[in-house]
Order: sequence, then structure tokens, then C-alpha cells
Amino acid sequence: MKKALVLGGTQFFGKRLVQNLLDADYEVTIATRGKTPDSFGEQVYRLQLDRADKRTLQAAFSSTDTYWDYVFDQTCYSPIEVADVIEVLSGRVGHYVFTSTMAVYDYGVNKLETDYDPYTYPILLRSRKDYTGMSGYREAKRQAEAVLFQTAPFSATAVRFPLVIGQDDYTGRFQFHVRRVMNGEPIGHSNPEDRLGFITSEDAGRFLHFAAKEKLVGPYNAGSSGDLSVQELLDRMGEAAHASKTSAIVEPNDPQSRSPYDVGGSLSMLMTKAIAAGFSFKDMNMALDECIDYYLDQNQ
Repeated sequence: MKKALVLGGTQFFGKRLVQNLLDADYEVTIATRGKTPDSFGEQVYRLQLDRADKRTLQAAFSSTDTYWDYVFDQTCYSPIEVADVIEVLSGRVGHYVFTSTMAVYDYGVNKLETDYDPYTYPILLRSRKDYTGMSGYREAKRQAEAVLFQTAPFSATAVRFPLVIGQDDYTGRFQFHVRRVMNGEPIGHSNPEDRLGFITSEDAGRFLHFAAKEKLVGPYNAGSSGDLSVQELLDRMGEAAHASKTSAIVEPNDPQSRSPYDVGGSLSMLMTKAIAAGFSFKDMNMALDECIDYYLDQNQ
């Protein structure tokens, strides 16, 4: 039986990943701070740790000598956290799958994996408190990828996700837009023509599992093909809601109306590499329409 360690796995597409692993008869251990309950009951083993505190990793993993065929890292937000796991799990990892983001790229559309090279990026070890805002998030993930690919003694995949959407989205980002469009309320955005990419939570969980099974090495973009401007997304929501008018885009002076999709510019990727590896993603338009319809029903 294959053994998998999931650092995280109790929220959003992490839950999808864990369920996929269980359905494939993996022995699964989830390692979290223990603050978010999960629904897996006795199907999984559990370890408690805090990624920002190396001592808790040492304590948690000293309690078991398990060798994990696959490690899925869902909770890393600094290069030090990757370095700590590499050290603490030395000799006990078959393949490592790191959840990264399209934010590692400079702003623009149709980004390829080669547009950010973690194998040559200069490493500067810092903790998560040193990274703030969108620019901090970008640099933290860049650095984490760099540490992983330049120092890990095992094979690894960095999965670069766009915006994740789904009926199980606990972040409320997609719902924010649907609700305000339905109510005719303004949405603040610095440039509504910014284009963004998307992936469903189902595909996100599936691709993480796929990357492990296939032992994909290096960075991989993962998402539905294509992109959509924020304005186009709001117009689509307005049409689905049969709203008399879509929400106005205003300057984001009011934090209550600012779009959580205002990431500072356009960000979308090409999935050529992942598709060539044999993975099929859900059509973006179908995924968006299903999500819009679901949240419209929820807000009736």
C-alpha cells in the first residue's frame, strides 16, 4: 500500500486531494495545527504541527519512522518551511508535490513554466512573517520553489495553480462577486480589464494526485485553458442573475467593496506541459457557469 503524507488537507481542494488518495487505497497521514476539523474520521492518521515552528515538526515526525511514497505540501508560505521539512524528513520521502501559484510569474497572460526558473533563482531564507501583501506572497512562493528544486535530495513537482473555484470554496472570493452583482452593489477594482485564469477545486485535487502518481518533475501549470477579464466575469454573473444592470466597477477606496480578485494585474497561464503529460482539465466556461449558478441558488 502506498503511503502519503499531506501537510494540510483539511480545507478546500486539500480535502479533495485526501479523498482522492483514500479512494485510491493510499494510507494517508494529514499533518496540521489541529485547529480545523475534518470529516475523514478513522480513515486517516493525524499529526499535529506548526509549519512556522521547526521544533513542532521534529516532535511530530520523531513519533513515527514512516517512509512516505508521496508528500503533498499544502501549507508552505516561506522558504524556511520547505528547508525545515527537507531536513526533518531526510531519507523518508519518495516524491514531493508542492502547491505553488501562478503568482510566481510577473504580471501578464499565457505564462509558461519557463517564465520563472526556480533552479537558478537566488535563495534568501526568510520566515513567513517577512512576506506581506501580493508581492510578499509572490516572493515567498518563488523562494519556496527555489529551495525545493535546488536543495531537495528527492524528486519534486511544483504545481502552479490559478484562482481556484468550486462549490466547496471556503474563502468566499467567488461568492463575494456573485452576491454583490445580485444585489446591485459596487465592486472595487483597480483595472477590471485584468485577465485571470481559473481551476476547479476538483481538478486541483485530481492534478496533485496525478503529479505524484506520474512523478512529474519540475514546475507545472495546472488549470483550465483560457482566461477571462474581471469585467467579463461580472457581466456573465449579471446575465445569469438576470440583473437589470451589472455591478459598477469603482475605485477600491472602500475595503468592503474591493474585489478579492484585484491581484494587481493580469495573470494567466498556458497548460501545454500538463496536457502533454496526459491530464485533461475542465472547460473554463463550463466551470465558471456551474459555479455561478450554484452560488446564485445559494443566495436566493
